[in-house]
Amino acid sequence: MNTERTSGLARRAAIHAALADPARLQITDTLFAGDASPSELAALLAMPSNLLAHHLHVLEQAGVITRRRSEGDRRRTYLQLIPGTLDTLAAPPARAAQRVLFVCTANSARSHLAAALWRRASTVPAVSAGTHPAAAIDPGAIAAARRHRLPLPRLRPRHLSEVRHDGDLVVTVCDLAREELGRQAAIHWSVPDPVPAGDPASFDAAVAELSHRVERLAPRLAATS
Repeated sequence: MNTERTSGLARRAAIHAALADPARLQITDTLFAGDASPSELAALLAMPSNLLAHHLHVLEQAGVITRRRSEGDRRRTYLQLIPGTLDTLAAPPARAAQRVLFVCTANSARSHLAAALWRRASTVPAVSAGTHPAAAIDPGAIAAARRHRLPLPRLRPRHLSEVRHDGDLVVTVCDLAREELGRQAAIHWSVPDPVPAGDPASFDAAVAELSHRVERLAPRLAATS
Protein backbone atom coordinates (compact mmCIF):
# COMPACT_ATOMS: atom_id res chain seq x y z
CA MET A 1 0.00 0.00 0.00
CA ASN A 2 1.57 3.30 -1.07
CA THR A 3 2.09 6.28 1.24
CA GLU A 4 -0.51 8.48 -0.48
CA ARG A 5 -3.22 5.84 -0.19
CA THR A 6 -2.31 5.16 3.45
CA SER A 7 -2.55 8.86 4.21
CA GLY A 8 -5.93 9.08 2.49
CA LEU A 9 -7.30 6.13 4.45
CA ALA A 10 -6.02 7.61 7.72
CA ARG A 11 -7.72 10.92 6.87
CA ARG A 12 -11.02 9.20 6.11
CA ALA A 13 -10.75 7.14 9.31
CA ALA A 14 -10.16 10.30 11.36
CA ILE A 15 -13.25 11.95 9.86
CA HIS A 16 -15.40 8.89 10.51
CA ALA A 17 -14.09 8.70 14.07
CA ALA A 18 -14.90 12.37 14.63
CA LEU A 19 -18.44 11.81 13.36
CA ALA A 20 -19.01 8.68 15.43
CA ASP A 21 -21.08 10.60 17.94
CA PRO A 22 -24.72 11.71 17.54
CA ALA A 23 -23.98 15.23 18.80
CA ARG A 24 -21.17 15.78 16.28
CA LEU A 25 -23.34 14.44 13.46
CA GLN A 26 -26.01 16.90 14.54
CA ILE A 27 -23.46 19.74 14.40
CA THR A 28 -22.30 18.83 10.89
CA ASP A 29 -25.91 18.44 9.69
CA THR A 30 -26.63 21.93 11.00
CA LEU A 31 -23.55 23.39 9.30
CA PHE A 32 -24.13 21.57 6.01
CA ALA A 33 -26.29 24.34 4.53
CA GLY A 34 -24.77 27.35 6.29
CA ASP A 35 -22.53 28.72 9.03
CA ALA A 36 -23.34 29.41 12.67
CA SER A 37 -21.64 30.92 15.69
CA PRO A 38 -20.94 28.67 18.69
CA SER A 39 -23.64 30.42 20.72
CA GLU A 40 -26.18 29.91 17.92
CA LEU A 41 -25.25 26.23 17.69
CA ALA A 42 -25.58 25.81 21.45
CA ALA A 43 -29.08 27.33 21.33
CA LEU A 44 -30.17 25.36 18.25
CA LEU A 45 -28.96 22.05 19.69
CA ALA A 46 -29.87 22.80 23.33
CA MET A 47 -26.32 21.84 24.28
CA PRO A 48 -24.26 23.22 27.20
CA SER A 49 -21.41 25.45 25.98
CA ASN A 50 -18.68 23.33 27.60
CA LEU A 51 -19.96 20.15 25.91
CA LEU A 52 -20.30 21.96 22.59
CA ALA A 53 -16.71 23.24 22.91
CA HIS A 54 -15.50 19.66 23.33
CA HIS A 55 -17.33 18.44 20.23
CA LEU A 56 -16.16 21.43 18.17
CA HIS A 57 -12.56 20.73 19.20
CA VAL A 58 -12.84 17.12 17.99
CA LEU A 59 -14.30 18.23 14.65
CA GLU A 60 -11.64 20.92 14.20
CA GLN A 61 -8.83 18.48 15.00
CA ALA A 62 -10.20 16.07 12.37
CA GLY A 63 -10.29 18.85 9.77
CA VAL A 64 -14.08 18.77 9.42
CA ILE A 65 -14.84 22.35 10.46
CA THR A 66 -13.04 25.68 10.69
CA ARG A 67 -13.73 29.10 12.20
CA ARG A 68 -13.89 32.51 10.58
CA ARG A 69 -13.86 35.80 12.48
CA SER A 70 -16.98 37.91 11.87
CA GLU A 71 -16.54 41.02 9.76
CA GLY A 72 -19.34 42.58 11.82
CA ASP A 73 -18.98 41.84 15.54
CA ARG A 74 -15.27 40.99 15.83
CA ARG A 75 -15.90 39.17 19.09
CA ARG A 76 -17.92 36.57 17.18
CA THR A 77 -16.71 33.66 15.07
CA TYR A 78 -18.61 31.52 12.58
CA LEU A 79 -18.15 27.79 12.26
CA GLN A 80 -18.21 26.30 8.79
CA LEU A 81 -17.60 22.95 7.14
CA ILE A 82 -14.32 22.70 5.27
CA PRO A 83 -15.21 22.30 1.57
CA GLY A 84 -15.17 18.74 0.27
CA THR A 85 -14.61 17.08 3.65
CA LEU A 86 -17.97 15.32 3.76
CA ASP A 87 -18.38 14.68 0.03
CA THR A 88 -18.17 10.93 0.52
CA LEU A 89 -20.71 10.89 3.34
CA ALA A 90 -24.50 10.95 3.20
CA ALA A 91 -26.00 14.44 3.08
CA PRO A 92 -28.83 15.78 5.30
CA PRO A 93 -32.42 15.57 4.02
CA ALA A 94 -33.48 17.82 1.14
CA ARG A 95 -35.48 20.99 1.79
CA ALA A 96 -37.92 23.05 -0.26
CA ALA A 97 -38.52 26.75 -0.97
CA GLN A 98 -40.50 28.90 -3.36
CA ARG A 99 -37.50 31.17 -3.97
CA VAL A 100 -34.01 31.85 -2.64
CA LEU A 101 -33.32 35.37 -1.36
CA PHE A 102 -29.63 36.23 -0.96
CA VAL A 103 -28.96 39.09 1.45
CA CYS A 104 -25.90 41.17 2.26
CA THR A 105 -25.62 44.64 3.76
CA ALA A 106 -25.26 46.85 0.68
CA ASN A 107 -26.68 44.47 -1.97
CA SER A 108 -23.80 45.65 -4.14
CA ALA A 109 -21.61 42.56 -4.62
CA ARG A 110 -21.89 39.21 -2.80
CA SER A 111 -25.68 38.89 -2.85
CA HIS A 112 -25.89 39.77 -6.57
CA LEU A 113 -23.10 37.32 -7.41
CA ALA A 114 -24.72 34.59 -5.31
CA ALA A 115 -28.06 35.04 -7.08
CA ALA A 116 -26.34 34.93 -10.48
CA LEU A 117 -24.51 31.72 -9.58
CA TRP A 118 -27.73 30.23 -8.24
CA ARG A 119 -29.64 30.92 -11.45
CA ARG A 120 -26.97 29.01 -13.35
CA ALA A 121 -27.20 26.02 -11.01
CA SER A 122 -30.90 25.66 -10.14
CA THR A 123 -34.41 26.08 -11.48
CA VAL A 124 -35.55 27.47 -8.12
CA PRO A 125 -35.85 31.28 -8.61
CA ALA A 126 -33.34 33.56 -6.88
CA VAL A 127 -33.25 37.28 -6.03
CA SER A 128 -31.07 39.50 -3.86
CA ALA A 129 -31.47 42.38 -1.43
CA GLY A 130 -29.65 44.37 1.24
CA THR A 131 -30.28 45.55 4.77
CA HIS A 132 -28.71 48.94 3.93
CA PRO A 133 -28.60 49.14 0.11
CA ALA A 134 -25.85 51.03 -1.69
CA ALA A 135 -26.51 53.38 -4.59
CA ALA A 136 -25.31 50.92 -7.24
CA ILE A 137 -23.74 47.52 -7.84
CA ASP A 138 -20.00 47.70 -7.18
CA PRO A 139 -17.93 47.88 -10.39
CA GLY A 140 -15.73 45.08 -9.06
CA ALA A 141 -18.73 42.76 -8.89
CA ILE A 142 -19.72 43.64 -12.45
CA ALA A 143 -16.17 42.95 -13.66
CA ALA A 144 -16.03 39.65 -11.75
CA ALA A 145 -19.35 38.53 -13.24
CA ARG A 146 -17.97 39.32 -16.70
CA ARG A 147 -14.78 37.31 -16.03
CA HIS A 148 -16.80 34.30 -14.88
CA ARG A 149 -19.41 34.64 -17.65
CA LEU A 150 -22.20 35.24 -15.13
CA PRO A 151 -25.27 37.12 -16.38
CA LEU A 152 -25.66 39.93 -13.87
CA PRO A 153 -28.80 42.03 -14.33
CA ARG A 154 -28.01 45.71 -13.76
CA LEU A 155 -30.58 46.12 -11.01
CA ARG A 156 -30.28 48.85 -8.44
CA PRO A 157 -29.56 47.56 -4.94
CA ARG A 158 -32.85 47.05 -3.11
CA HIS A 159 -33.88 46.89 0.52
CA LEU A 160 -34.95 43.56 1.95
CA SER A 161 -38.45 44.90 2.64
CA GLU A 162 -38.93 45.61 -1.08
CA VAL A 163 -38.01 42.11 -2.16
CA ARG A 164 -38.91 39.56 0.50
CA HIS A 165 -41.93 37.31 -0.06
CA ASP A 166 -43.54 34.63 2.07
CA GLY A 167 -41.96 31.31 1.21
CA ASP A 168 -38.48 32.76 0.51
CA LEU A 169 -35.47 30.88 1.81
CA VAL A 170 -33.33 33.72 3.17
CA VAL A 171 -29.58 33.14 2.79
CA THR A 172 -27.28 35.79 4.26
CA VAL A 173 -23.85 36.06 2.59
CA CYS A 174 -22.61 38.82 4.89
CA ASP A 175 -21.84 38.62 8.61
CA LEU A 176 -23.30 42.07 9.30
CA ALA A 177 -26.59 41.13 7.64
CA ARG A 178 -26.71 37.83 9.53
CA GLU A 179 -26.18 39.57 12.84
CA GLU A 180 -28.82 42.17 12.00
CA LEU A 181 -31.46 39.67 10.85
CA GLY A 182 -30.82 36.91 13.37
CA ARG A 183 -33.25 34.01 13.00
CA GLN A 184 -34.98 35.69 10.04
CA ALA A 185 -32.19 34.16 7.96
CA ALA A 186 -32.59 30.42 7.43
CA ILE A 187 -29.01 29.94 6.21
CA HIS A 188 -25.80 31.92 6.63
CA TRP A 189 -22.68 31.82 4.44
CA SER A 190 -19.77 33.71 6.02
CA VAL A 191 -18.13 35.06 2.85
CA PRO A 192 -15.48 37.82 3.16
CA ASP A 193 -16.46 41.14 1.61
CA PRO A 194 -14.37 41.78 -1.54
CA VAL A 195 -15.36 45.45 -1.78
CA PRO A 196 -12.89 46.97 0.76
CA ALA A 197 -9.89 45.43 -1.03
CA GLY A 198 -11.48 46.10 -4.40
CA ASP A 199 -8.98 44.02 -6.38
CA PRO A 200 -9.96 41.29 -8.90
CA ALA A 201 -8.44 38.53 -6.75
CA SER A 202 -10.74 39.37 -3.83
CA PHE A 203 -13.83 39.33 -6.05
CA ASP A 204 -12.72 36.09 -7.71
CA ALA A 205 -12.24 34.51 -4.27
CA ALA A 206 -15.78 35.54 -3.30
CA VAL A 207 -17.15 34.06 -6.54
CA ALA A 208 -15.25 30.80 -5.91
CA GLU A 209 -16.58 30.44 -2.36
CA LEU A 210 -20.13 31.36 -3.33
CA SER A 211 -19.96 28.92 -6.23
CA HIS A 212 -18.97 26.08 -3.91
CA ARG A 213 -21.78 26.95 -1.49
CA VAL A 214 -24.33 27.10 -4.30
CA GLU A 215 -23.18 23.79 -5.75
CA ARG A 216 -23.59 22.17 -2.32
CA LEU A 217 -27.07 23.53 -1.60
CA ALA A 218 -28.71 23.64 -5.05
CA PRO A 219 -29.09 19.88 -5.58
CA ARG A 220 -30.78 19.58 -2.19
CA LEU A 221 -33.33 22.34 -2.69
CA ALA A 222 -36.61 21.66 -4.45
CA ALA A 223 -39.09 24.26 -5.66
CA THR A 224 -42.51 24.59 -4.04
CA SER A 225 -45.52 26.24 -5.64
